[in-house]
Amino acid sequence: MNPSVTVRGLTKRYGRTVVLDGLDLDFGRGVTGLLGPNGAGKTTLLRGLATTLAFDRGRVRALGLDPADREQRTRLRRRLGYLPQDPGFYPHFTLVELVDYMAILKEMTDRRARHREVRRVLEEVGLSDRATTKVRKLSGGMKRRLALAQALIGEPDLLILDEPTAGLDPGQRLRFRALISRLGESRTVLLSTHQTEDVAALCERVIVLSQGRAVFQGSPGQLAGAAAGQVWICQDPPEGSALFWRAADGRYRTVGPRPRGGTPADPTIEDGYLLLLGEPARAAA
Repeated sequence: MNPSVTVRGLTKRYGRTVVLDGLDLDFGRGVTGLLGPNGAGKTTLLRGLATTLAFDRGRVRALGLDPADREQRTRLRRRLGYLPQDPGFYPHFTLVELVDYMAILKEMTDRRARHREVRRVLEEVGLSDRATTKVRKLSGGMKRRLALAQALIGEPDLLILDEPTAGLDPGQRLRFRALISRLGESRTVLLSTHQTEDVAALCERVIVLSQGRAVFQGSPGQLAGAAAGQVWICQDPPEGSALFWRAADGRYRTVGPRPRGGTPADPTIEDGYLLLLGEPARAAA
C-alpha cells in the first residue's frame, strides 16, 4: 500500500487525560473504517487530520504535506473535505446559501463555476429539492446530508467523515454507501463510525483504536477472522458467558469460550471487534 496518510508517534492530552498515546497508522486510497469505543480518540484524531486541532507530539503526512507547516497546511486544506461529528450551521441560511458560503471559504471565486459545484453536491446527497429551504427547517438526517454536501465541495482528495450515517434512515444510508464507495475509487476516505455494518459494506481496510492506540489495522475479513472458532449458537442462555444476546430466531449467540451445547457460528466484524477490545467493548455493548 502506498499510504496517502502516515501518522507516527501521535500524542494528544487534555490536562492529565491522554487521548492519543504514541499513535502509529497508515492508510491510502479507498475507504478506511475507524472503529473504537467512546473515548478511544477517534474524533480527536479526525479533528487533527482535518487541521482543526494541533497535536502535542508526533508527525503527520497527508497527501505528501505536513499540516504542522503553515503553508503546507493551507495547501492541504484546499484538498480535503471534513464532516465533523457536530457540524454547526447558520439556521436562517437556505441550503444553497450555506453551501455557497462554504464554497467561497474553499476559495472558489468563479461565481458560475461555484454555483455549478453547489448544485452538484446538493444533488449528490439528495437535497436538490430542498435547495431554497431554511436550514432550521431540516430534520436531523437532512442536516447530516447537508454537512456531507459541504464536505464534498471541490471534489477533495482526502475526505474525513466523523459518524456520517448518524440520523440517516435505511434508504438514505444505502444512498450514502453508494456515494462513498464511488468516491473511494479515486480518493482517500477515512470514515469513523460505530456501525460495523457500514464498515463491512464499504471499507477495504479497518483501523481499531483503543485508549489512543491502534490495536488493529487490516481488512474487515481479517478483523472478523480474529473471532474464528469463538462464536457460538445455543438453544438456552449460556451459563458463565460475559457476552451473549437472544437472536430473532429465539436462539442465543455468544462470543468467547464454547458454552455447553454451543454450535459454531460464522464470525462477523462485530465479533472480532468485541474479542479484540475485550472489557471496554463489552461495557459499551
